[in-house]
Amino acid sequence: VQLQAFGGGLVQAGGSLRLSCAASGRIFSLYAMGWFRRAPGEERVFVAAISASGRNTDYADSLKGRFTISRDNAKNTAYLQMNSLKPEDTAVYYCATARGPVLPSTYDYWGQGTQVTVSS
Repeated sequence: VQLQAFGGGLVQAGGSLRLSCAASGRIFSLYAMGWFRRAPGEERVFVAAISASGRNTDYADSLKGRFTISRDNAKNTAYLQMNSLKPEDTAVYYCATARGPVLPSTYDYWGQGTQVTVSS
């Protein structure tokens, strides 16, 4: 299984970014997907997740209303739309594929991460 996250970059506070995660090596539509992030000097933390069907989503409480997770099973790709970005959103963002189709889940394959930097 390979996951490639991309779409990160440098953005000003208040701006938006959309991250993408392209998956291969597994039937994408059978597995939930998640996004996590690791800020400098901190542990990796949960950001958002979406079930295999896309009908169910879950978010870190602090990110609800600003971040939106979605997926396109026809394109084997998951997305993370990030709006109203803040400097504290600066982190490396990782996508991961879950062990099953439903939420909550644990994750067994991880992408390499994409850097998001939000300037004040």
